[in-house]
Amino acid sequence: MDKNTIIGFILIAAVLIGFSIYNKPSEEEIKAQEEWVAKQEAEHKKAQEEKQKAKIAQEEKQKAMMEDTTALFYNSLTGTKSDVVLKNKSLELTLSTKGGIITKAVVKGYKNIEGKDDVTLFEEKDQLLAFKVDGKNQNINTADLYFRPSQQTDSTVTMTAQAGEGKELRMEYKLGENYMLHFSLTATGMENDFSSKTNTINLDWQQRVRQQEKGYSFENRFSTLTYKEKNSGTDYLNETKEIQNERIEETLDWVAFKNQFFSSLIIAKDDFASDASLSSIPQEKGSGYLKEYKASLTTKFDPKGKEPTELEMYFGPNDFRLLKSIEKQSTFDKELKMERLVYLGWPLFRIINRWFTLYVFDGLTSLGLNMGIVLILITLLLKAITYPLVKKSYMSSAKMRVLKPKLDAATKQYDKPEDQMQKQQAMMQLYSEYGVSPLSGCMPMLIQMPIWIAMFNFVPNAIQLRGESFLWIKDLSTYDPIIEWGKNIWLIGDHLSLTCILFCAANLLYSWFTMRQQRDQMIGSQAEQMKMMQWMMYLMPLMFFFIFNDYSAGLNFYYFVSLFFSAAIMWALRKTTNDEKLLAILERNYKENKNNPKKMGGLAARLEAMQKQQQEMQRRREELERKKRGIK
Repeated sequence: MDKNTIIGFILIAAVLIGFSIYNKPSEEEIKAQEEWVAKQEAEHKKAQEEKQKAKIAQEEKQKAMMEDTTALFYNSLTGTKSDVVLKNKSLELTLSTKGGIITKAVVKGYKNIEGKDDVTLFEEKDQLLAFKVDGKNQNINTADLYFRPSQQTDSTVTMTAQAGEGKELRMEYKLGENYMLHFSLTATGMENDFSSKTNTINLDWQQRVRQQEKGYSFENRFSTLTYKEKNSGTDYLNETKEIQNERIEETLDWVAFKNQFFSSLIIAKDDFASDASLSSIPQEKGSGYLKEYKASLTTKFDPKGKEPTELEMYFGPNDFRLLKSIEKQSTFDKELKMERLVYLGWPLFRIINRWFTLYVFDGLTSLGLNMGIVLILITLLLKAITYPLVKKSYMSSAKMRVLKPKLDAATKQYDKPEDQMQKQQAMMQLYSEYGVSPLSGCMPMLIQMPIWIAMFNFVPNAIQLRGESFLWIKDLSTYDPIIEWGKNIWLIGDHLSLTCILFCAANLLYSWFTMRQQRDQMIGSQAEQMKMMQWMMYLMPLMFFFIFNDYSAGLNFYYFVSLFFSAAIMWALRKTTNDEKLLAILERNYKENKNNPKKMGGLAARLEAMQKQQQEMQRRREELERKKRGIK
């Protein structure tokens, strides 16, 4: 076990170092990157020119339609642009009469990146939602139309675009008690204006997602275009790559434009048809935006106007419990799994977070405790739960430590490289005779590792930590710099995080305790190998610094506290363990096992069988060699 642990740490360090070296750009790669940037700038310029041409063409088209009194929506192609506001205690939405769509969403009760009240998810320049229907003589695009508001209250409004006598396109909005908005679209008296094959409506949805947190890189990791497949789970586009027009073959229940702690989400009552097109385009650091999302979707449309096209929209925080309760407000009778917007990790880690961490976290936060105290208490609780296993692991190592002189004596004749098998067998035989299991330390490590990884997924997604201060930490959801500079440095970034430094220091202390414990129980050449590999173990905290310097202070603080208490537990166990009494207990075990070999269990029997098998193989090899020499 100890050898495997060392090899595992070495492999991890080698991978991290190799990865850093591998990713260091060469001169050719830098030149290629510069060429790529120049190409992107040229393409961007070309796209802007084409966009301007398209805008001019659209304006000319609208002008021609306005001059054409036979156009279907002649009366709605001109008008006065004004705003309509829907609001409740949690959300404020601004709708524009031009296009009849939402142009601004403000989530109340949360601080923005500047520390001011309320978070603006998007404004008019960031958001576009257009509905398009194929007509018999001309296509309809709601973005071109002016709507007339009516039946307006704080939570409801009806937007109507006139298309001639007895013909209209009507949008109805109804805001719920918090973050859910119900929407319906109905065409009245327009049955003869649509093709006989028209039964769907297209949604073009675009949004530039704002940077809402201080740490651009860290927030970007958790900002994804996420979608829910019908009768299945959720999936998302890669958060690090630029993805253009990815086709989704499955039918979808909803699509969400998500950043770390807030989301805009659209649910279709009659599903979004297969072959949806989704795009995710990362934005430059310093632009104030994380990604530009695009979704081209199709859902059911009734040209006769008997059944409306219904959607539900969510604009709000990514809060696990809140999202589960919001789902109950939906009138579409679907299993939406909106809580999956809070990513809790792969299945095993999601189970730990879903059925343990969340309940503990909710219970502690309900007491009104500071979030830093909550993280400390969670750490202590986890340490208390795993303490029996940690103690068992330590005592196994302590037993091997006090047996070291006997192991040295029993294996000193096996110093040659070809004798390593006999050496291992002699060691295992001695362990069995003294009632020691060198494998007993594996299980505690295997149990604690999923908890570490589960917390790695839970803490960055816990919106309760957002804006919460503790000691010197101003915001537990982002990094806590002790020094910042305006220029990005490779591997380090533009700051030094104090909690990351503390985490790495605690990791170094814990590694020192671990190395000391392992060194005390190794024999012969193992101890020499340990000295050679020791420096590799001490490099691990340095590798972690380069990885975690940009991570949230809450996560680094949790790991710091966890490692600090792990080191403290090891120190306390070492101080309270009496080696003489432990050796006396092992000597009693040895005598009992010698008097009653059956008590040694199956391990000794297997070792004896292995030894006999090896001896038989050796005898056959020697016999074969003698025959060969006889032939010669």
